[in-house]
Amino acid sequence: MNSTIKKIQLVPLCIALSGWGMTAVAQSDEERAEAVSPPGDLLVQEPAGEIEEVVVLGRFISSSQSLVNERMTDAFATDLLGSDTISRLGDSTVASALRRVPGLTLVQDKFVYIRGLGERYTSTTLNGAFIPSPDLTRNVIPLNVFPTSIVESLKVQKSYSPALSANFGGGAVDIRTKGVPDDFNVRIEVGAGSNSENPARMKTYSGGSDDKFGTDDGSRALSQGIVDSIAVYQGNPSVNNILAFMQRQDASATLFDAQTANLGLATLLNRDIGIKEESVGPDWNLRGSIGNNFLVGSDWEVGFNAGASYDTDWRYRRTRTAAYGAPEEQSGVREESTRSVNISGTLNLGVNFLDDHSISTTTLFLRSTDDETEVYDFFNENRVKSSGFGFRDYRLEFEERNMATNQINGRHVLGDATRGRFGLVDSLLAWVPVETEINWFYSTSDARTDIPNRVTVAAETTTDALSGAVLAENVRLTSSAADYRFTDLDDAVENYGWSGVVPLEFGNSYVELAGGWDHAQKTRTYKQSQFSLGYLSVSDPSVLEGGLDDVFSDANLLATVPGTDTYVNDAVFDRQGANTNSYLAATMTDSAWGSVDWTFDDTWRIAAGARWEDYRQAALSWNPYGFTEDSPQVSTDPVVLENGTFQEDKLYPAASLTYMGALWADTFQLRLGYSQTAVRPDLREITASSYIDPVTDNLVRGNPGITPADVDNFDIRAEWYFSSGDNLTVTLFQKDITNPIEFFEIPASDTTIAREVVNAESAQVRGVEVEGLKELGFLGGIFDTMFIQGNFTLQDSELIAGPNASVPTNPVRTLTGASEYTANLMLGFDSRDAKHTASLIYNVFGERLFVAGRNGAPDGYEQPFHSLDLTYFWYPTEKITIKAKAQNLLGDTVDIERAGVVIFAEDPGTSISLAFSWAL
Repeated sequence: MNSTIKKIQLVPLCIALSGWGMTAVAQSDEERAEAVSPPGDLLVQEPAGEIEEVVVLGRFISSSQSLVNERMTDAFATDLLGSDTISRLGDSTVASALRRVPGLTLVQDKFVYIRGLGERYTSTTLNGAFIPSPDLTRNVIPLNVFPTSIVESLKVQKSYSPALSANFGGGAVDIRTKGVPDDFNVRIEVGAGSNSENPARMKTYSGGSDDKFGTDDGSRALSQGIVDSIAVYQGNPSVNNILAFMQRQDASATLFDAQTANLGLATLLNRDIGIKEESVGPDWNLRGSIGNNFLVGSDWEVGFNAGASYDTDWRYRRTRTAAYGAPEEQSGVREESTRSVNISGTLNLGVNFLDDHSISTTTLFLRSTDDETEVYDFFNENRVKSSGFGFRDYRLEFEERNMATNQINGRHVLGDATRGRFGLVDSLLAWVPVETEINWFYSTSDARTDIPNRVTVAAETTTDALSGAVLAENVRLTSSAADYRFTDLDDAVENYGWSGVVPLEFGNSYVELAGGWDHAQKTRTYKQSQFSLGYLSVSDPSVLEGGLDDVFSDANLLATVPGTDTYVNDAVFDRQGANTNSYLAATMTDSAWGSVDWTFDDTWRIAAGARWEDYRQAALSWNPYGFTEDSPQVSTDPVVLENGTFQEDKLYPAASLTYMGALWADTFQLRLGYSQTAVRPDLREITASSYIDPVTDNLVRGNPGITPADVDNFDIRAEWYFSSGDNLTVTLFQKDITNPIEFFEIPASDTTIAREVVNAESAQVRGVEVEGLKELGFLGGIFDTMFIQGNFTLQDSELIAGPNASVPTNPVRTLTGASEYTANLMLGFDSRDAKHTASLIYNVFGERLFVAGRNGAPDGYEQPFHSLDLTYFWYPTEKITIKAKAQNLLGDTVDIERAGVVIFAEDPGTSISLAFSWAL
């Protein structure tokens, strides 16, 4: 944008947007000498009399200034959170930080919904490049895997611009990591915390020696002996198939021989799964970083920044479930203990030449591991509470998620320094406008999720018919009492491209011509192996009682009747699953875009452009245990192959009109935007594969006939910024969606809820967002150093199910996850001596649809959750910071209701933490 356009207005704007972490106050002449003022590149050299003087006092102002400039000059509506703002809010993950942005809500503590649209409608990039997802069941990225310690800023763009991918629904989130510092710095932080729900001792099991590093040492992994035997037996390790195989080799082979081979495979499973309790300590974390910048001669500058973090904590969850039709008789209690380990490492390198040319690299490694132990006691229609009999399910699951990213990008400006240094003033390049800029990037990322063992064991209980308390239990007498699942996901992304900007200035007009090209490709391999272990009969019922490691011990599995070729207990091992869980998938997108950005008379700004995308997608169900023509690993049926592919070649336009003036404020902007975009299905969803959603426990089936949804986006945004530091922003928005992608319930068994992804007929979301900041100095006294900031979103959504949905109860309803309102409010305090800051932060969302009913069954709604957090910082010296944080002070609970009945309830507890950091 023209360097002279309204830069004088960035002074009050900087104050306004810095409100999350500072206070604007009037000062005397003596105090002004100590004030912090915006950097020179944000100011125009105007006569002093023309500048309305505003002085800013606060610890967080400097980091916000560049974000202010970016928000002010962006042609399309953007929201930003800087690293100091995030630190002040006390959020430890990107997911929790983003719930502070207007119109954003957090679902399941890891997915962000923008303007009421589900996680599939939110795209995420890292430093502008696509990255893979370590989530087993979704293409979208669970944002709780990103620690805020690596973040420089978060950019949320809710209005589409041609430079973004056309796969844009609710909005786009760009996670921008910390880069090379301006000078030498080193920082070390250590912290500890706890949660009020955590008991002194928690349930767990024997794991591996490397669990503290968030990785399995092989104790849980699928044995190579099982893998080799599965190949030998052509994917079928059942006793009957083994016997047939043996008899083809040796006609004298007996049933006992086959049983022995079968049980030999069973003993290769990790059966050290006895539940035990152990004492747990507090949460703790350790973070560190070091960086520096060096001048090499007068033209060159090089630098680096390296950081690492380690976090570990225990969490106890107790959730209560109930059937809406019979909540007293059909209910359950789930107790889950989780040990989490999160590790991150970053390395940034950078080189600058003449301030016109820069090349930087980013290397990022993330590990997020959860080790879960769960006991679920419940009653259903087969065993109601008053019968005195119930069920108990055990689950042991170790899930390790890793992501490694390597990026390199460059920026080259044909500025005055470059022209003078290389004598280009009189060359053939003299005609190229000053400040012409070329940017390029290359990024490669790989996300891997490994579940080396997920064990579930089904048991039966004898209970008190009134209270439901468990009196006795035994493992169920069935061949599949214990279920072992081994899962591997590999998601790889390669993304590269370039863009350019040519600035033109003539008269009172300033024009930027921009364009670019990029290529993105993604491959995903998902493999699930499932085996069962159980008893068809036992010599004594006591075999099925006691610890799980005892029930499936060698003594019980391999004991024989003395003097015979007969096993005492009839135990069996087998492979389970319908061969439809694994799949192979890939996407490839080539894009080109161009735009024109014209500013006239420092008052009107028109930005328009379009993006062309050639999108290709392929996905196929994969049976890794297919060894015959009747059961191939991948289908060769031409119809199946054709249904598994999709190609779309389309143009996506976008336009924005901005008025800049001083209506009712020192700085006023009014933006109008329109664009057309698309929302594409997840890779897994266009296959016929089915899976159990780990969040809902529902059976989910893909749909090869699913197609992308088309979205028309409308925005009107007005912004007022006052010299006092106050600000107000009001946004009206509407999204019209054709063929929206939604889940609908389909027929299933009495004890299973199944859903299928389909294209509904249409959907619409519309609403208003209001955000503002008000410093409280007008109240006098202590309020001189306080401010209040908040945002509120009110919206309405409507989905028309259409003919593809299977008899929904409400063919016209709200979108899943859409909330009628969200609100954020923060009261901030900064002491006059700059040694103390505190923030009281409130967040709430309105009732939102959790599950849509079918065939007369009612819809289920998650109830409003009121969150109140407190953060406090003490700066005893310039090098030392002490931070205290408390979350969910109100102690609110998570409740889901169906027909007025609470079908799910959880108390997340109150978390507290204390951290000490030293920085140089």
